[in-house]
Amino acid sequence: MATVISPETSIRSADDAALPPPTRPALLIWRRFRRHKGALIGAGVLIFLALLAIFAPAIAGWRGQDHEAVNLFNRFQPASAEHPLGTDDLGRDLLLRLIYGGRISLFVGLVTAVLTASIGTVIGLISGWYGGRVDAFLMRFCDGWISLPLLPVLIVLAAVDPTKVGLPAAIAKSPDLSLYRIVLIIALVAWTTSARLVRGVTLTLKTRDFVQAAVAQGASTARILFVHILPNALSPILVAATLASGNIILLESTLSFLGLGIQPPVASWGNILTNAQEIIWSQPMQAIYPGVLIFATVISLNFVGDGLQDAFDPRTEGR
Repeated sequence: MATVISPETSIRSADDAALPPPTRPALLIWRRFRRHKGALIGAGVLIFLALLAIFAPAIAGWRGQDHEAVNLFNRFQPASAEHPLGTDDLGRDLLLRLIYGGRISLFVGLVTAVLTASIGTVIGLISGWYGGRVDAFLMRFCDGWISLPLLPVLIVLAAVDPTKVGLPAAIAKSPDLSLYRIVLIIALVAWTTSARLVRGVTLTLKTRDFVQAAVAQGASTARILFVHILPNALSPILVAATLASGNIILLESTLSFLGLGIQPPVASWGNILTNAQEIIWSQPMQAIYPGVLIFATVISLNFVGDGLQDAFDPRTEGR
């Protein structure tokens, strides 16, 4: 029996054939992101710095040098094949110090941004979902925290003696403690932006049909928040965390510059800059190198954040 094809069916088939195949969301995001030339350059700079930081021990072994080895007879050596950027005031190779300092500064920026986003996300989800008095209390607390001057608060918290809060002296004097303390202090102070952002997204999403359907089916609050709402709020959280990473690196560098951040002998770009402040007129490059790295990292993170913001926004597709 012959199949009869109506004119409407043939027209519909032709139209369907003319339509482009559906594109996966990840490919759409990448297509929008790669249009942002500044974001691509920034991502390249960050990847290069991250690779240097990851392979810092291998680079030190290949060059046969130790970034903490003190040689007072080698102080302030000019750039050479053995020391491409010269040496510092203790005769240590400045290039290796900067590479190892990048490990600390990038670690602080990444880990603190993740911790900050996590704290803010939980508070924002709870505030936006429950509303009422819970929302009012959390947001007034958030507003009060935002009203405090950030840098003085960080200075006060960083200046607290760990032994006064019950930590054993052996732990309080550990060089690694300053690293983890800075991560915790900045995370406890900088969560407010993420909290307000997630609260706004939650207020919008909780009235959507798919959330109401989950409520009607008896899904628990935790499942609704972390399975249905949180995945749809990840894009603004990711953008905010990327933009916050640059500010966090600046804050860590500022505290280290003031002597309240990462403590020697652990190297960070901030305390390398601190060591150079007294010799900046006689040895200006000792301050310029870490300053340029901090500037390049922060600018690159901002460009990547702008690129992600455009990539996750469908309205940029037609621009």
